Amino acid sequence: MNQDPLVTLDGVRKSFTLHLRGGTVLPVVRDVSFAVLPGECVVLGGPSGAGKSSILRMIHGNYRCDGGAIRLRDGENTVDVATADPRRILRLRRDVMSYVSQFLRVIPRVGALEVVAAAGRDGGLDAATATARAEGLLAELNLPDRLWHLPPATFSGGEQQRVNIARGLIADRPVLLLDEPTASLDARNRAVVVDMIARKRAAGTAVIGIFHDEDVREAVASRVVDISRFAAQAA
Repeated sequence: MNQDPLVTLDGVRKSFTLHLRGGTVLPVVRDVSFAVLPGECVVLGGPSGAGKSSILRMIHGNYRCDGGAIRLRDGENTVDVATADPRRILRLRRDVMSYVSQFLRVIPRVGALEVVAAAGRDGGLDAATATARAEGLLAELNLPDRLWHLPPATFSGGEQQRVNIARGLIADRPVLLLDEPTASLDARNRAVVVDMIARKRAAGTAVIGIFHDEDVREAVASRVVDISRFAAQAA
């Protein structure tokens, strides 16, 4: 297995401009630098508001960074997300990185099983494999099969998040981004997610995550990067 980093952040900085506050600039982070190897789980630590979710969103390309580089390894190529055009970022999301957010956003009226299977097909699985893998993930996450064909909008928060996790983990992409995936789960399902992350790591996936629950954080982390050391100060 190639042990070069799959993800490298080098001098990344981010601020937000508050247009409804006269253009006030709100600094978030600066000089964020770390790398993630295949099979590592790097946990972003630090207090609420330190910029952890913003860093994940910059890696995923949802937020543009103000400076620095975010390099993702795509096969034999390296792509800088900070400067890549939108089409290239969409290809990275299809082929390289999966992302589990804190909230499930899906097309209304589509059943949970199809939501997960569609993510598998988007990730390169054939239809039969995607459906079988979706069924296995939902069963492992203890979502009753009577719910599989119902739209997730009718589910509880914890049930929706289990669908969200299954959708994010179904494809075999080399990078996995996790933003508080277990925050709304009970202990039984948190343990399931810990095991799923361990299997991804064993397969060589580079995992970057934020975890509210200390027990989960300690169970999955190969190391913790304290984001508060990259705090940006207002001018």
